[in-house]
Amino acid sequence: QVQLEESGGGLVQAGGSLRLSCAYSGRTSRLYNMGWFRQAPGKEREFVMATSWSGVTTRYADFVKGRFTISRDNTKNTVYLQMNSLEPEDTAVYYCAADLNGGPVSSLPQEYKSWGQGTQVTVSS
Repeated sequence: QVQLEESGGGLVQAGGSLRLSCAYSGRTSRLYNMGWFRQAPGKEREFVMATSWSGVTTRYADFVKGRFTISRDNTKNTVYLQMNSLEPEDTAVYYCAADLNGGPVSSLPQEYKSWGQGTQVTVSS
């Protein structure tokens, strides 16, 4: 199993930036595709970005619009989500997740079997 822990959330004004981190531990002998999702109050969890185990391939949701960047440092077992030009609509709990099955980078939450506890991001207008 893989354990995931997010950090870096907080309160920021519109137009500001945050960098979320996701530290993973456990079965790290095999590297996994990693994804970021978010869930706003009263809404379903939605895909944000994902990266392949090597970091070469990424996928992103349309609303990212070039504002967010995903990266990973496999020497530190950490995945990052750099978020710039934040908008109030980005307010949500952000979760990182690991796809333990391998294969193509997926945007589907059901493909990810290990999840962190989430970190709150609040963007004020």
